[in-house]
Amino acid sequence: MVYMNFQKTFRNEGMSRFHNPEFTQMELYVAYKDYAWMMDLVEEMVEKIAMDLHGKTEIQVGDNLINFQRPWKRYTMYEAIEHFTGIDISKMDEPTMAETAKKLGVEVDKSMGRGKLIDEIFGEKCEGQLIQPTFITDYPVEMSPLAKKAQRT
Repeated sequence: MVYMNFQKTFRNEGMSRFHNPEFTQMELYVAYKDYAWMMDLVEEMVEKIAMDLHGKTEIQVGDNLINFQRPWKRYTMYEAIEHFTGIDISKMDEPTMAETAKKLGVEVDKSMGRGKLIDEIFGEKCEGQLIQPTFITDYPVEMSPLAKKAQRT
């Protein structure tokens, strides 16, 4: 069974210059599917919308030519960090990761745990380079404790 809902949404928690508090949202609930299935669905849907609206999958957005053709890149946060920095932080302990972040020019303070360090490195070294449609998975559970942990098979 699939349930879909489209709505105007306003949220004011966690406001920042990176997030518009008012947006249109599509909610989709599907039983017995996982996030890999959802990524496939989103790729297919967005590619079709680009074709229906523009007759092509490559669309100029500002200075960038965005290609909505499937498949899109998929990185875990660790993979993205390694791809954009050349450094594998996945097996580092917290002190080593903090030292690595400093070497990468990321501001670090003593209150940052492992999850926050990963988030800061990703934000500083990866986010700005993600121009093409890309899925980032495996966000640190320490940063989103209510999220369901990924099931590895």
